[in-house]
Amino acid sequence: MQTDFLVIGSGIAGLTYALKVAEACPDKTVTVLTKTQSDETNTKYAQGGIAGVMDFDKDSFDKHIEDTLIAGDGLCNRHVVEIVVKEGVERIEEIIEWGANFDKEKDGDFKLGKEGGHSESRILHHKDVTGREMERALLEAISRKPNINLLHHCFVLDIITQHHLGYLITKATPDVECYGVYVLNLQTNKTEKILSKITLLASGGNGQVYRSTTNPAIATGDGVAMVYRAKGRIENMEFIQFHPTALYEPGIRGHNFLITEAVRGDGGILRNHAGEAFMERYDERKDLAPRDIVARAIDNEMKIAGTENVFLDCRHFSKEKFTEHFPNIYEKCLSIGIDITKNMIPVTPAAHYSCGGIKTDEYGKTSIKNLYAAGECASTGLHGANRLASNSLLEAMVFAHRAYQDSVSNLNLRKDVPLGGILVGDWKTDGTTAPKEMILITQSVKELKLLMSDYVGIVRNNERLHRAMKRLDLLYVETEALYQKTIVSPQLCELRNMITVAYLIVKCAEFRHESRGLHFNTDYPGKLEMIQNIVL
Repeated sequence: MQTDFLVIGSGIAGLTYALKVAEACPDKTVTVLTKTQSDETNTKYAQGGIAGVMDFDKDSFDKHIEDTLIAGDGLCNRHVVEIVVKEGVERIEEIIEWGANFDKEKDGDFKLGKEGGHSESRILHHKDVTGREMERALLEAISRKPNINLLHHCFVLDIITQHHLGYLITKATPDVECYGVYVLNLQTNKTEKILSKITLLASGGNGQVYRSTTNPAIATGDGVAMVYRAKGRIENMEFIQFHPTALYEPGIRGHNFLITEAVRGDGGILRNHAGEAFMERYDERKDLAPRDIVARAIDNEMKIAGTENVFLDCRHFSKEKFTEHFPNIYEKCLSIGIDITKNMIPVTPAAHYSCGGIKTDEYGKTSIKNLYAAGECASTGLHGANRLASNSLLEAMVFAHRAYQDSVSNLNLRKDVPLGGILVGDWKTDGTTAPKEMILITQSVKELKLLMSDYVGIVRNNERLHRAMKRLDLLYVETEALYQKTIVSPQLCELRNMITVAYLIVKCAEFRHESRGLHFNTDYPGKLEMIQNIVL
């Protein structure tokens, strides 16, 4: 199969890009690949909203920029922050034109919420299902474009480069090119080759490497792992954001229900098992401190008390106010016997967002030619050491737009150039058999999640990181041996990708001899004077 534009992932970044290139190039083909259904993405589970300066009487670009820089703890690229904040308003207006609905006041102005780290109210939202609403609007707009081909249940195995033409590729090899991807079609169970002139990776996050995460099951870091194998540049993987308030349900592992930060923005109070409002002991901003501070505070309270959760107190809310703003959360809590007017909500931190990822420039270009990245899989320089709440959807739309601008001009420059991957062979399955025991895969996944949660979580130290790396080495050797002799499957490939992502997180964490933002190492409690990004 050949296509002009190939998009891997159907979240807000991938769909925004696909829609824009399809509109700009109606005579070109745009192919979007998704692992499961088109709406099963991290975007769908984004509850809180999207940050943007919409009220210039009270707010300003400078305030949003400063809030982002403070949250990023010295590692943000200021130029990129300015780009996203200033261009973001136009992108928000654009998705509204495409049909996205955000909550409004009676006078017609947007209801603007406030979340941790923000100095002003600037969060647009649709109840507590903002991401789902934005995803809906984009999918409807996509359906009206005849030159977009949306393919479901396609598991991307690898990026095709000169390596697949028989050349030796290293990190130092100049002009590594992307020719497309190998895909496992889960409906036919056959491996296919898709060649493309331009490829965008919008493959989402990697929360599934941890035991507790707000991410869906598909968030296994596939894009980051594929780019690393293709010798592309990855940076700052040590900065994993743990959302402070995932719903604590005993026995639930793998996908924890998110209690949006907007609940605390509306006045929710964190309390420990003694009923104390403890955040004032950790930060003067109390419950609206940045997520890294709140998550570490909760982690410390749980360790002191020997408990697995703290509580979010919303009992002082009126039922009408809560159900109007957070109907999804209210119904979820009620389904497990929690009446928020009488009971506090048990919450615990869970892996939520990866601030690092595939290194890109200000137009989403990666270190591999004709390959772009946007959304959570990318490291653009916006988030630094810690993402400011509700900046992720904004970043995804801004960089999808910028990648579209650059890639359309790139395509026009090389419109007469034949696809370089035309000589690439088909995926080889010689000498492989079906796995005899799935336990070899499922048990390794459990081990991986356990070691990452216990050794590379909210708080780390050198000994824990060393132990994590030793165990990852063993998992890697075992999994590669299994990969070489068995037919590829989504389960095996996801395990392989998660091991690669876990290795990158640990390796970056080992290199950073300081505590900064989301990376807190008790062996290095302070910050270094020399600030730098860690690129692998």
